[in-house]
Amino acid sequence: MISISSIINIALRSLIVNKMRTFLAILGIIIGVGAVVTMVAVGSGASKKISQQIASIGSNLILILPGATTQGGLRMGHGTQQTLTLSDAEAIAKECPAVVSVAPVISGTAQVVFGNQNWSTGIMGTTPDMVVVREWEVVSGRFINEQDVRSGTKVAVIGQTVAEKLFGELEPIGKVIRIKKIPFEVVGLLEKKGQTFTGQDQDDIIYVPISTAQRTLFGQTLPGRVRLIYAKAADLESIQQATEQIRTLLRQRHRIGPNQEDDFTVMDLTQMLKAAEESTKTMSILLGAIASVSLLVGGIGIMNIMLVSVTERTREIGIRMAVGAKPKDIRMQFLIEALFLTTIGGLFGLLLGIAGSLIVSSIMQWPISISVFSALIAFVFSAFVGVFFGFYPAYKASILNPIEALRYE
Repeated sequence: MISISSIINIALRSLIVNKMRTFLAILGIIIGVGAVVTMVAVGSGASKKISQQIASIGSNLILILPGATTQGGLRMGHGTQQTLTLSDAEAIAKECPAVVSVAPVISGTAQVVFGNQNWSTGIMGTTPDMVVVREWEVVSGRFINEQDVRSGTKVAVIGQTVAEKLFGELEPIGKVIRIKKIPFEVVGLLEKKGQTFTGQDQDDIIYVPISTAQRTLFGQTLPGRVRLIYAKAADLESIQQATEQIRTLLRQRHRIGPNQEDDFTVMDLTQMLKAAEESTKTMSILLGAIASVSLLVGGIGIMNIMLVSVTERTREIGIRMAVGAKPKDIRMQFLIEALFLTTIGGLFGLLLGIAGSLIVSSIMQWPISISVFSALIAFVFSAFVGVFFGFYPAYKASILNPIEALRYE
Protein backbone atom coordinates (compact mmCIF):
# COMPACT_ATOMS: atom_id res chain seq x y z
CA MET A 1 0.00 0.00 0.00
CA ILE A 2 1.31 3.44 -0.95
CA SER A 3 1.62 5.91 1.96
CA ILE A 4 -0.33 9.18 2.11
CA SER A 5 2.89 11.21 2.03
CA SER A 6 3.93 9.51 -1.23
CA ILE A 7 0.52 10.22 -2.77
CA ILE A 8 0.78 13.88 -1.72
CA ASN A 9 4.29 14.17 -3.24
CA ILE A 10 3.07 12.64 -6.52
CA ALA A 11 0.05 15.01 -6.61
CA LEU A 12 2.23 18.06 -5.94
CA ARG A 13 4.76 17.10 -8.62
CA SER A 14 1.94 16.66 -11.11
CA LEU A 15 0.58 20.13 -10.34
CA ILE A 16 4.03 21.74 -10.59
CA VAL A 17 4.88 20.04 -13.90
CA ASN A 18 1.60 21.20 -15.51
CA LYS A 19 1.81 24.87 -14.51
CA MET A 20 -0.61 26.31 -17.08
CA ARG A 21 -3.27 23.69 -16.36
CA THR A 22 -2.85 24.30 -12.63
CA PHE A 23 -3.12 28.08 -13.05
CA LEU A 24 -6.30 27.86 -15.13
CA ALA A 25 -7.90 25.55 -12.59
CA ILE A 26 -6.98 27.85 -9.70
CA LEU A 27 -8.10 31.02 -11.50
CA GLY A 28 -11.81 30.22 -11.28
CA ILE A 29 -11.60 29.62 -7.52
CA ILE A 30 -9.58 32.82 -6.99
CA ILE A 31 -12.23 34.88 -8.79
CA GLY A 32 -15.08 33.08 -7.00
CA VAL A 33 -13.71 33.48 -3.48
CA GLY A 34 -12.63 37.08 -4.20
CA ALA A 35 -16.11 37.95 -5.47
CA VAL A 36 -17.80 36.42 -2.40
CA VAL A 37 -15.53 38.23 0.07
CA THR A 38 -15.88 41.57 -1.76
CA MET A 39 -19.66 41.39 -2.12
CA VAL A 40 -20.22 40.34 1.49
CA ALA A 41 -17.82 43.06 2.74
CA VAL A 42 -19.66 45.76 0.78
CA GLY A 43 -23.09 44.49 1.86
CA SER A 44 -22.06 44.14 5.52
CA GLY A 45 -20.52 47.61 5.43
CA ALA A 46 -23.77 49.10 4.17
CA SER A 47 -25.74 47.27 6.87
CA LYS A 48 -23.32 48.44 9.55
CA LYS A 49 -23.55 52.03 8.32
CA ILE A 50 -27.35 52.00 8.50
CA SER A 51 -27.16 50.50 12.02
CA GLN A 52 -24.91 53.39 13.06
CA GLN A 53 -27.33 55.87 11.49
CA ILE A 54 -30.21 54.30 13.42
CA ALA A 55 -28.24 54.69 16.64
CA SER A 56 -27.33 58.30 15.77
CA ILE A 57 -30.96 59.33 15.22
CA GLY A 58 -32.02 57.90 18.59
CA SER A 59 -33.80 54.76 19.74
CA ASN A 60 -37.57 54.38 20.15
CA LEU A 61 -38.10 57.69 18.34
CA ILE A 62 -41.51 58.95 17.22
CA LEU A 63 -41.97 61.97 14.97
CA ILE A 64 -45.21 63.99 14.99
CA LEU A 65 -45.70 66.15 11.90
CA PRO A 66 -48.46 68.74 11.27
CA GLY A 67 -51.12 68.15 8.67
CA ALA A 68 -51.35 68.82 4.95
CA THR A 69 -53.30 71.58 3.25
CA THR A 70 -55.57 70.85 0.29
CA GLN A 71 -55.83 73.34 -2.56
CA GLY A 72 -58.08 72.67 -5.53
CA GLY A 73 -58.20 68.97 -4.68
CA LEU A 74 -54.39 68.74 -4.42
CA ARG A 75 -52.85 67.65 -1.10
CA MET A 76 -49.65 69.63 -0.53
CA GLY A 77 -47.79 67.26 1.81
CA HIS A 78 -46.93 66.98 5.51
CA GLY A 79 -46.21 70.24 7.31
CA THR A 80 -47.98 72.58 4.92
CA GLN A 81 -50.74 73.18 7.47
CA GLN A 82 -49.39 74.22 10.89
CA THR A 83 -51.65 72.32 13.31
CA LEU A 84 -49.27 71.50 16.17
CA THR A 85 -48.68 73.77 19.17
CA LEU A 86 -46.34 73.90 22.13
CA SER A 87 -49.27 72.97 24.38
CA ASP A 88 -49.74 69.79 22.30
CA ALA A 89 -46.18 68.77 23.17
CA GLU A 90 -46.75 69.54 26.86
CA ALA A 91 -49.96 67.48 26.83
CA ILE A 92 -48.20 64.50 25.22
CA ALA A 93 -45.51 64.62 27.93
CA LYS A 94 -48.14 64.68 30.71
CA GLU A 95 -50.90 62.43 29.40
CA CYS A 96 -49.16 59.68 27.40
CA PRO A 97 -47.68 57.14 29.88
CA ALA A 98 -45.74 55.24 27.18
CA VAL A 99 -43.82 58.44 26.26
CA VAL A 100 -40.80 59.31 28.43
CA SER A 101 -39.54 62.50 26.71
CA VAL A 102 -40.94 65.11 24.33
CA ALA A 103 -39.14 67.86 22.42
CA PRO A 104 -41.10 70.34 20.25
CA VAL A 105 -39.22 72.07 17.44
CA ILE A 106 -39.46 75.35 15.56
CA SER A 107 -37.02 75.30 12.68
CA GLY A 108 -35.74 77.37 9.82
CA THR A 109 -32.60 78.25 7.89
CA ALA A 110 -30.49 81.33 8.51
CA GLN A 111 -27.10 82.84 7.74
CA VAL A 112 -24.81 82.66 10.75
CA VAL A 113 -21.82 84.99 11.13
CA PHE A 114 -18.72 84.91 13.34
CA GLY A 115 -15.99 87.46 12.65
CA ASN A 116 -15.30 87.30 8.93
CA GLN A 117 -16.75 83.79 8.58
CA ASN A 118 -20.35 83.00 7.68
CA TRP A 119 -22.36 79.84 7.08
CA SER A 120 -25.97 79.03 6.15
CA THR A 121 -27.34 76.35 8.44
CA GLY A 122 -30.46 74.95 10.05
CA ILE A 123 -31.69 76.63 13.24
CA MET A 124 -33.87 74.65 15.65
CA GLY A 125 -35.69 76.16 18.59
CA THR A 126 -36.30 73.40 21.12
CA THR A 127 -36.38 72.41 24.81
CA PRO A 128 -33.83 70.70 27.10
CA ASP A 129 -35.36 67.26 26.43
CA MET A 130 -33.97 67.26 22.87
CA VAL A 131 -30.68 65.72 24.02
CA VAL A 132 -32.65 62.95 25.77
CA VAL A 133 -34.92 62.28 22.79
CA ARG A 134 -32.07 62.27 20.27
CA GLU A 135 -29.57 60.66 22.68
CA TRP A 136 -27.12 63.40 21.79
CA GLU A 137 -24.14 64.12 24.04
CA VAL A 138 -22.68 67.58 24.62
CA VAL A 139 -18.88 67.28 24.33
CA SER A 140 -18.13 70.82 25.50
CA GLY A 141 -20.15 73.33 27.49
CA ARG A 142 -23.83 72.62 28.14
CA PHE A 143 -27.18 72.24 26.41
CA ILE A 144 -30.18 74.54 26.64
CA ASN A 145 -31.76 74.48 30.13
CA GLU A 146 -35.18 75.36 31.56
CA GLN A 147 -34.00 78.81 32.62
CA ASP A 148 -33.00 79.58 29.02
CA VAL A 149 -36.50 78.60 27.82
CA ARG A 150 -38.30 80.61 30.53
CA SER A 151 -36.18 83.71 30.00
CA GLY A 152 -35.84 83.52 26.20
CA THR A 153 -32.06 83.68 26.56
CA LYS A 154 -30.04 84.24 23.39
CA VAL A 155 -27.80 81.18 23.70
CA ALA A 156 -26.88 78.58 21.07
CA VAL A 157 -25.63 74.99 21.01
CA ILE A 158 -23.87 74.14 17.77
CA GLY A 159 -23.07 70.97 15.81
CA GLN A 160 -19.60 69.90 14.72
CA THR A 161 -20.02 71.05 11.10
CA VAL A 162 -21.04 74.55 12.16
CA ALA A 163 -18.12 74.70 14.61
CA GLU A 164 -15.71 73.69 11.84
CA LYS A 165 -17.07 76.20 9.31
CA LEU A 166 -17.23 79.17 11.69
CA PHE A 167 -14.46 78.60 14.20
CA GLY A 168 -11.96 76.22 12.60
CA GLU A 169 -9.46 75.36 15.35
CA LEU A 170 -10.82 77.98 17.80
CA GLU A 171 -12.73 76.97 20.94
CA PRO A 172 -16.37 77.97 20.24
CA ILE A 173 -17.65 78.03 23.84
CA GLY A 174 -18.23 81.59 25.02
CA LYS A 175 -17.96 83.11 21.54
CA VAL A 176 -20.76 85.30 20.15
CA ILE A 177 -22.29 84.48 16.77
CA ARG A 178 -24.97 86.38 14.87
CA ILE A 179 -28.10 84.62 13.65
CA LYS A 180 -30.19 86.91 11.46
CA LYS A 181 -27.94 89.71 12.75
CA ILE A 182 -28.98 88.92 16.34
CA PRO A 183 -26.14 88.06 18.77
CA PHE A 184 -26.18 84.61 20.41
CA GLU A 185 -23.62 83.24 22.85
CA VAL A 186 -22.36 79.71 22.07
CA VAL A 187 -22.77 77.69 25.28
CA GLY A 188 -22.40 74.12 23.99
CA LEU A 189 -20.84 71.91 21.33
CA LEU A 190 -22.56 68.65 20.36
CA GLU A 191 -20.82 65.36 19.61
CA LYS A 192 -20.47 64.31 15.98
CA LYS A 193 -23.48 62.38 14.64
CA GLY A 194 -22.68 62.05 10.93
CA GLN A 195 -25.12 61.70 8.06
CA THR A 196 -28.56 60.13 8.02
CA PHE A 197 -29.33 57.34 5.52
CA THR A 198 -30.80 60.04 3.24
CA GLY A 199 -27.46 61.89 3.23
CA GLN A 200 -28.46 64.78 5.50
CA ASP A 201 -25.65 66.12 7.70
CA GLN A 202 -26.95 65.95 11.28
CA ASP A 203 -24.04 68.07 12.56
CA ASP A 204 -24.96 71.07 10.40
CA ILE A 205 -27.35 72.44 13.03
CA ILE A 206 -27.73 75.08 15.74
CA TYR A 207 -30.10 74.66 18.71
CA VAL A 208 -31.57 77.68 20.51
CA PRO A 209 -34.27 77.91 23.21
CA ILE A 210 -37.72 77.45 21.69
CA SER A 211 -38.99 80.64 23.35
CA THR A 212 -36.15 82.63 21.78
CA ALA A 213 -36.90 81.12 18.38
CA GLN A 214 -40.59 82.07 18.73
CA ARG A 215 -40.01 85.63 19.87
CA THR A 216 -36.88 86.57 17.95
CA LEU A 217 -36.17 84.34 14.95
CA PHE A 218 -39.33 82.69 13.57
CA GLY A 219 -42.20 84.26 15.52
CA GLN A 220 -43.77 85.96 12.51
CA THR A 221 -43.95 82.79 10.43
CA LEU A 222 -45.03 80.45 13.26
CA PRO A 223 -47.05 82.40 15.84
CA GLY A 224 -47.67 79.97 18.70
CA ARG A 225 -47.03 76.93 16.48
CA VAL A 226 -44.31 74.30 16.21
CA ARG A 227 -43.07 72.64 13.04
CA LEU A 228 -42.81 69.16 14.54
CA ILE A 229 -42.60 67.25 17.82
CA TYR A 230 -40.10 64.53 18.74
CA ALA A 231 -41.25 61.93 21.25
CA LYS A 232 -39.32 59.05 22.81
CA ALA A 233 -41.09 55.84 23.85
CA ALA A 234 -40.06 54.02 27.01
CA ASP A 235 -38.72 51.04 25.04
CA LEU A 236 -39.04 49.28 21.69
CA GLU A 237 -42.12 47.33 22.83
CA SER A 238 -43.87 50.54 23.89
CA ILE A 239 -43.59 52.32 20.52
CA GLN A 240 -46.91 51.06 19.17
CA GLN A 241 -48.69 51.90 22.42
CA ALA A 242 -47.08 55.37 22.53
CA THR A 243 -48.10 56.01 18.91
CA GLU A 244 -51.74 55.14 19.65
CA GLN A 245 -51.77 57.26 22.81
CA ILE A 246 -50.39 60.27 20.93
CA ARG A 247 -52.87 59.85 18.08
CA THR A 248 -55.84 59.53 20.44
CA LEU A 249 -54.78 62.55 22.51
CA LEU A 250 -54.18 64.83 19.51
CA ARG A 251 -57.51 63.88 17.91
CA GLN A 252 -59.24 64.89 21.16
CA ARG A 253 -57.28 68.15 21.47
CA HIS A 254 -57.86 69.09 17.83
CA ARG A 255 -61.56 68.13 18.05
CA ILE A 256 -61.41 65.71 15.12
CA GLY A 257 -64.62 63.77 14.57
CA PRO A 258 -64.86 59.96 14.15
CA ASN A 259 -65.11 60.14 10.36
CA GLN A 260 -62.56 62.91 9.87
CA GLU A 261 -58.92 62.45 8.90
CA ASP A 262 -56.08 63.34 11.27
CA ASP A 263 -54.63 66.83 10.81
CA PHE A 264 -51.24 65.46 11.87
CA THR A 265 -49.03 62.44 11.14
CA VAL A 266 -47.36 60.18 13.70
CA MET A 267 -44.30 58.35 12.33
CA ASP A 268 -42.24 55.63 14.00
CA LEU A 269 -38.72 56.53 12.80
CA THR A 270 -37.01 53.59 14.51
CA GLN A 271 -39.18 51.03 12.73
CA MET A 272 -38.71 52.78 9.39
CA LEU A 273 -34.94 52.65 9.77
CA LYS A 274 -35.05 49.07 11.03
CA ALA A 275 -36.91 48.16 7.84
CA ALA A 276 -34.16 49.85 5.83
CA GLU A 277 -31.56 47.87 7.79
CA GLU A 278 -33.37 44.58 7.10
CA SER A 279 -33.55 45.42 3.40
CA THR A 280 -29.80 46.05 3.38
CA LYS A 281 -29.13 42.74 5.14
CA THR A 282 -31.28 40.95 2.56
CA MET A 283 -29.35 42.67 -0.22
CA SER A 284 -26.08 41.62 1.42
CA ILE A 285 -27.19 37.98 1.47
CA LEU A 286 -28.35 38.25 -2.14
CA LEU A 287 -24.99 39.70 -3.22
CA GLY A 288 -23.17 36.88 -1.43
CA ALA A 289 -25.40 34.28 -3.08
CA ILE A 290 -24.81 35.77 -6.54
CA ALA A 291 -21.06 35.83 -5.93
CA SER A 292 -21.19 32.19 -4.77
CA VAL A 293 -22.20 31.22 -8.30
CA SER A 294 -18.65 32.16 -9.30
CA LEU A 295 -17.38 29.47 -6.94
CA LEU A 296 -19.60 26.86 -8.57
CA VAL A 297 -18.35 27.93 -11.99
CA GLY A 298 -14.79 27.65 -10.71
CA GLY A 299 -15.54 24.15 -9.39
CA ILE A 300 -16.94 23.09 -12.75
CA GLY A 301 -13.79 24.46 -14.36
CA ILE A 302 -11.65 22.33 -12.06
CA MET A 303 -13.69 19.24 -12.92
CA ASN A 304 -13.35 19.86 -16.65
CA ILE A 305 -9.60 20.46 -16.47
CA MET A 306 -9.07 17.39 -14.29
CA LEU A 307 -11.14 15.25 -16.67
CA VAL A 308 -8.83 16.39 -19.43
CA SER A 309 -5.93 15.61 -17.12
CA VAL A 310 -7.22 12.06 -16.61
CA THR A 311 -7.31 11.55 -20.38
CA GLU A 312 -3.82 13.01 -20.86
CA ARG A 313 -2.37 10.92 -18.03
CA THR A 314 -4.06 7.62 -18.86
CA ARG A 315 -0.73 5.92 -19.61
CA GLU A 316 0.80 7.31 -16.39
CA ILE A 317 -2.17 5.93 -14.41
CA GLY A 318 -1.73 2.54 -16.09
CA ILE A 319 1.98 2.44 -15.12
CA ARG A 320 1.17 3.34 -11.51
CA MET A 321 -1.41 0.58 -11.34
CA ALA A 322 1.01 -1.88 -12.91
CA VAL A 323 3.58 -1.22 -10.16
CA GLY A 324 1.09 -1.76 -7.35
CA ALA A 325 -1.10 1.33 -7.00
CA LYS A 326 -4.67 0.46 -6.06
CA PRO A 327 -7.82 2.24 -7.28
CA LYS A 328 -8.19 4.03 -3.93
CA ASP A 329 -4.61 5.35 -4.28
CA ILE A 330 -5.45 6.81 -7.69
CA ARG A 331 -8.66 8.35 -6.30
CA MET A 332 -6.74 9.81 -3.39
CA GLN A 333 -4.12 11.35 -5.70
CA PHE A 334 -6.69 13.15 -7.86
CA LEU A 335 -8.72 14.27 -4.83
CA ILE A 336 -5.57 15.68 -3.22
CA GLU A 337 -4.77 17.55 -6.45
CA ALA A 338 -8.28 19.04 -6.49
CA LEU A 339 -8.02 19.96 -2.80
CA PHE A 340 -4.65 21.65 -3.32
CA LEU A 341 -6.02 23.60 -6.28
CA THR A 342 -9.00 24.95 -4.32
CA THR A 343 -6.99 25.60 -1.15
CA ILE A 344 -4.38 27.64 -2.99
CA GLY A 345 -7.11 29.35 -5.02
CA GLY A 346 -9.03 30.08 -1.80
CA LEU A 347 -6.00 31.74 -0.17
CA PHE A 348 -5.31 33.95 -3.17
CA GLY A 349 -9.05 34.61 -3.48
CA LEU A 350 -9.15 35.90 0.09
CA LEU A 351 -6.34 38.31 -0.68
CA LEU A 352 -8.10 39.39 -3.89
CA GLY A 353 -11.38 39.88 -2.01
CA ILE A 354 -9.77 42.05 0.67
CA ALA A 355 -7.96 44.11 -1.96
CA GLY A 356 -11.15 44.42 -4.03
CA SER A 357 -13.12 45.57 -0.97
CA LEU A 358 -10.57 48.26 -0.18
CA ILE A 359 -10.55 49.44 -3.80
CA VAL A 360 -14.38 49.64 -3.89
CA SER A 361 -14.36 51.55 -0.61
CA SER A 362 -11.71 53.98 -1.87
CA ILE A 363 -13.29 54.65 -5.28
CA MET A 364 -16.96 54.78 -4.28
CA GLN A 365 -16.45 56.16 -0.75
CA TRP A 366 -18.52 53.23 0.47
CA PRO A 367 -18.02 51.65 3.90
CA ILE A 368 -16.91 48.02 4.04
CA SER A 369 -16.88 45.42 6.79
CA ILE A 370 -14.60 42.47 6.14
CA SER A 371 -15.97 39.62 8.24
CA VAL A 372 -13.54 36.92 9.34
CA PHE A 373 -16.47 34.50 9.53
CA SER A 374 -17.65 35.17 5.96
CA ALA A 375 -14.05 34.92 4.67
CA LEU A 376 -13.65 31.58 6.48
CA ILE A 377 -16.95 30.31 5.06
CA ALA A 378 -15.85 31.27 1.53
CA PHE A 379 -12.51 29.51 2.03
CA VAL A 380 -14.07 26.31 3.45
CA PHE A 381 -16.71 26.32 0.73
CA SER A 382 -14.00 26.57 -1.91
CA ALA A 383 -12.29 23.49 -0.41
CA PHE A 384 -15.62 21.65 -0.44
CA VAL A 385 -16.08 22.62 -4.11
CA GLY A 386 -12.67 21.09 -4.88
CA VAL A 387 -13.52 17.79 -3.22
CA PHE A 388 -17.03 17.71 -4.70
CA PHE A 389 -16.05 18.47 -8.28
CA GLY A 390 -12.78 16.55 -8.04
CA PHE A 391 -14.45 13.31 -7.03
CA TYR A 392 -15.78 12.34 -10.47
CA PRO A 393 -12.45 12.75 -12.30
CA ALA A 394 -10.77 10.86 -9.44
CA TYR A 395 -13.32 8.07 -9.66
CA LYS A 396 -12.99 7.90 -13.45
CA ALA A 397 -9.21 7.61 -13.13
CA SER A 398 -9.47 4.87 -10.50
CA ILE A 399 -11.65 2.57 -12.63
CA LEU A 400 -9.35 2.56 -15.67
CA ASN A 401 -8.26 -0.86 -16.82
CA PRO A 402 -4.47 -1.04 -16.23
CA ILE A 403 -3.80 -3.00 -19.46
CA GLU A 404 -5.87 -0.68 -21.63
CA ALA A 405 -4.32 2.31 -19.89
CA LEU A 406 -0.81 1.06 -20.72
CA ARG A 407 -1.77 0.66 -24.38
CA TYR A 408 -3.23 4.22 -24.51
CA GLU A 409 -1.37 6.57 -26.81
